[in-house]
Amino acid sequence: MVTDYDIPAFFAEWSQLDQPAYLRFLYEFVPTIDPRKAVAGLCAEQSTAMWQRVGVVEDLRERFGAKVIRLEPVGDVAQGRWLVEIAHPHRNFGARLPNLLVAAAGEGTFYAPGVAAITLLDITFPAGYLAEFAGPQFGLHGVREQLQIHERPFFIGVVKPNLGLSPADFAALAFEAWCGGLDMAKDDEMQADTSWSTLRGRVTCVSERRQRAEQLTGERKGFIANCIDEVDRIPEQCHIAERAGATAVMISPVWTGLSALRALRRVSGVPVMAHFAGVAVLTRRPQGGIASALLTRLMRIAGADMIGFAGFGDRMQTAPDEVRANIHACLEPLGAIAPALPIPGGSDSAQTLAHVAQQVGHVDFGFIAGRGVFGHAEGPRAGARSIREVWTQLHV
Repeated sequence: MVTDYDIPAFFAEWSQLDQPAYLRFLYEFVPTIDPRKAVAGLCAEQSTAMWQRVGVVEDLRERFGAKVIRLEPVGDVAQGRWLVEIAHPHRNFGARLPNLLVAAAGEGTFYAPGVAAITLLDITFPAGYLAEFAGPQFGLHGVREQLQIHERPFFIGVVKPNLGLSPADFAALAFEAWCGGLDMAKDDEMQADTSWSTLRGRVTCVSERRQRAEQLTGERKGFIANCIDEVDRIPEQCHIAERAGATAVMISPVWTGLSALRALRRVSGVPVMAHFAGVAVLTRRPQGGIASALLTRLMRIAGADMIGFAGFGDRMQTAPDEVRANIHACLEPLGAIAPALPIPGGSDSAQTLAHVAQQVGHVDFGFIAGRGVFGHAEGPRAGARSIREVWTQLHV
């Protein structure tokens, strides 16, 4: 049953609104009723909902209601797909990302009457709202300074096998890769704080070998420790990793929450990497979802210094334009929020480096390999060396 919404009350001219007081949500949707009625209902459900009780004069829409400021078909009207841009007053949720997403991508959006499918494509933030967020603590340029890597990509390796290695065996593989030219080794997102490889034990072993690799190569080396855990344990896990010698930490903002990322940014003394585990659940729904580049931008706003996402190549099932949109979300101007290091990945090796570099078009990215380094026929030292050799050949 579709409520008989007061349609004109949920439409406005953007030029007539107090623009700094609003965020703009952009959606693509498929209506099952008159599109104007569908989007009026969408605005009502994600803001004031019921605006008047029986016998009470209580119309709150002027101050708190979301407003349609653009509605247009996507291509031919007969295709049945529409774009709608909604101005939503951020006084309704403040500078709180969970509350923002409850409005933009919650029950009121995905269960709106008369909407069969909907995708949240983008959010436009006014400068004053962005100023409430600190963003990355180090960002792209801080990570470059930390490792003294300039005018080239970062070469990163995910230690494999991703589960089952003892701390000593794990550290030995990382050492070989560093000596071959890898800049950063990292835990796989599956590698938790386990009985056979505690976070403290693994990072301690790895840090000893990392320092030895730095002495041998004359280059700074990094290690990204996985701190994905129960939310109340993440800050302590971060401190354990830092004290043991990790140069960066990693969590999965989809499963731990953007708030966990924002909280970790406040307490971490090292760069934070956001991993894309779970992003596909939100971006590949048959009835819509959220654009992956928007999730990347939100991770950056929440404080991620490095952001991993599905990269180029068949395995990741992601269109090149979508990968580039994620890279852009890491680097685009965003008020005073620093750029993050984009890390597109998925089954890369020395053989794919030239293609990835060509697709990216600049050097501000992390090139990440797992099997391409640690599954190399001649071992991880040769796997890492092959990547550095290809890069040198590309830039002779």
